[in-house]
Amino acid sequence: MFKKIAAATALVLASSAAFAAQPNTFYAGADVGKTKVDDFSKRDTSVGAFVGYNLSQNFAVEGGYRRLGDYDIGVMSYGGAIDNGSVKVDQAHLSLVGSMPIGESFSLYGRLGVNRLEAKLSSPAYDSKESTTKALYGVGLSYAFTPAVSARLEVQKPASDGTNVSAGVAFQF
Repeated sequence: MFKKIAAATALVLASSAAFAAQPNTFYAGADVGKTKVDDFSKRDTSVGAFVGYNLSQNFAVEGGYRRLGDYDIGVMSYGGAIDNGSVKVDQAHLSLVGSMPIGESFSLYGRLGVNRLEAKLSSPAYDSKESTTKALYGVGLSYAFTPAVSARLEVQKPASDGTNVSAGVAFQF
């Protein structure tokens, strides 16, 4: 029984290799999603773009930029009054992406890397900008429509107090 299960698993994995990423190729794509930051009560829309290079069928290096959110906040002015302000949070990232086929066209992937987060506060009273560099990790699921076009769904942790869930499309070339 174990041999039959092992043989069936090997056939499934071998058949999924047809849609696996080809080594030494580039890819690019875009995504849209939602970001939740612990200090803010609402989730905000995120948009991003990424480029990558397939080192092998299972490993790639990827870099990208994402607007994690644009939050409206109340800011105390110098006179003690509350003014309306906004915080824009941006992410630039570089990571190693490892993938494993789990079906004919599906792949499970994980990411580990570094990202630079920048928050810009704008209000009538003052403007401020702060940035930090943090570790980045995430997991995702990819579906290859063709060898050149795939969709992906990912959960990313750009910071300990933030989570981003996004859906995107990638094009191999």
